[in-house]
Amino acid sequence: VFSKIFSHEALESYLPKIQLVIKDTLRAWSSNPESINVYHEAQKLTFRMAIRVLLGFRIPDEELGRLFEVYQQFVENVFSLPVDLPFSGYRRGIRARETLQKGLEKAIQEKLQNTQGKDYADALDILIESGKEHGKELTMQELKDGTLELIFAAYATTASASTSLIMQLLKHPRVLEKLQEELRSKGILHNGCICEGSLRLDNINGLQYLDCVIKEVLRLFTPISGGYRTVLQTFELDGFQIPKGWSVMYSIRDTHDTAPVFKDVDVFDPDRFGQGRSEDKDGRFHYLPFGGGVRTCLGKHLAKLFLKALAIERASTSRFELATRTFPRITLVPVVHPVDGLKVKFFGLDSNQNEILTGADAMLGATV
Repeated sequence: VFSKIFSHEALESYLPKIQLVIKDTLRAWSSNPESINVYHEAQKLTFRMAIRVLLGFRIPDEELGRLFEVYQQFVENVFSLPVDLPFSGYRRGIRARETLQKGLEKAIQEKLQNTQGKDYADALDILIESGKEHGKELTMQELKDGTLELIFAAYATTASASTSLIMQLLKHPRVLEKLQEELRSKGILHNGCICEGSLRLDNINGLQYLDCVIKEVLRLFTPISGGYRTVLQTFELDGFQIPKGWSVMYSIRDTHDTAPVFKDVDVFDPDRFGQGRSEDKDGRFHYLPFGGGVRTCLGKHLAKLFLKALAIERASTSRFELATRTFPRITLVPVVHPVDGLKVKFFGLDSNQNEILTGADAMLGATV
């Protein structure tokens, strides 16, 4: 069922909705007279994408905001020690999960009752239909569990990678310029605007430099540090025997840092993935931001599509600047993110690449 949820056809149908969510978000960031906390706002953005696009829930913005706060409480306490005491993180996580599931159940019931005006099949539709195809009507609990799993999969890691993408475009203006050049050469960007109808899945997949940028962000700033696997057959590694049945952990971050195929591993250099160098093509497991083998991340194509749509919108709709004196330190727990969330001031642009004045600025200008 997840192969259907993240198939080429499904991604094609999600794309216009993803664009709309990103466009609205960047417009809001650009109209804010204050700097924004990019990581916190990216979490809101990916949560909204999961709710609006993947699940097709028509939840009012105010209610969506409350649901986001509850979800954050759930995520913050999901790895707490299982000590069931009053005011413990475990108890807070349980309460948040119960509140979250009530909100999701309400949204699912409304969705099942209101099927009018639907112009695409979202992930939850596919999940429900898959159950029917196999002769099994999914229970409400199964729907809630599936819904929560989809939100979880789309949320933290994508918010982390989105923040890293914005920070690298801010740190490396030449990379942003090259990206804009590619968008113009492919007929996607004209006079600072995205040409109507130009953002189709095949067009985006054909943007080679954009693909290199996303790959380099995910190499240097892989959201999660590694993954677990079960040993299927006893093997030997560096003189040590690893028995069948053991659980082992592999490190994505250390693999990227030590893989011999990558030159100047600490340098942000998207061109390392270009046709002339193709550093990721030498060997199977040197580059694995989404894991490897048969257990590779099923949502990787959706995550990359979201990041590419964000980069395209960022390249066309606003300029931005760092709101602090220096770039923040990066922490790795629970996922990669800047310690201060990355404070950035966005400025909206019109079609001629002139800054759009905020309401307050316009009023001030009128009095001069």
